[in-house]
Amino acid sequence: MSEILHDSMPADAVSHPLPGTRPLAAGDWLRRDERFAEQMALRDDLVLHRRDDVIALRPEGAAPAREVLEVVCHELGINGDTYDRPDGVTVTVDKSDPLATLGRLCQEDFAIMVAGESEHWLAGGVICFPSRWTLAQKIGRPLTAIHTPVEAYDDGMAKRVQRLFDCVRVGQPLVRWNNLSYLVGDLHNPKPEFTPEPPGEPRRFRRRERQILVRLPETDAVVFSIHTYLVRA
Repeated sequence: MSEILHDSMPADAVSHPLPGTRPLAAGDWLRRDERFAEQMALRDDLVLHRRDDVIALRPEGAAPAREVLEVVCHELGINGDTYDRPDGVTVTVDKSDPLATLGRLCQEDFAIMVAGESEHWLAGGVICFPSRWTLAQKIGRPLTAIHTPVEAYDDGMAKRVQRLFDCVRVGQPLVRWNNLSYLVGDLHNPKPEFTPEPPGEPRRFRRRERQILVRLPETDAVVFSIHTYLVRA
């Protein structure tokens, strides 16, 4: 059980019709909220003791993974080999293991998307807080296959989302929010695709994910970061 609830949703947690993106304000990529310490303790446990559940990397994602670590370190003002987190935990900045390091630096999950023949595909990620999906099933798959269980993700939507990934520019990240009614209060909630939910169960929780698209300047990959908020409905 990983029930770590927020006091309330952020004021800007407003969803728009899919794909629902808008420009991100300067300096507002990585956030630290009132559940930083609790979420980071859970992330530490997952990365250190259940690595295969939360980290996956294909060879094509190795260089982007190193680059996003550099970008995040710059955002956090990290200049050395260690980072003293605000919760008092010291994290070693291991550039040879960028995804594991990223998973312990901040509350965001990170998915690395690289361009394929017709769609971007998932080349790597550290996903500690999946919402009813598993990294093992999504790694290596293109955007359309990743979103197969999502009813609203039809051919038209797939083309619009792919255009977003094609057009997001360096230095001009995009933000969107999703909005999910939820049965459980678990942040780490992996489920195989198409796993049915128990019928008739009350949805006592509300989950919102702040999703950011960032173009990496060196490798040209797109980073999809996710900051998860969970409250009692």
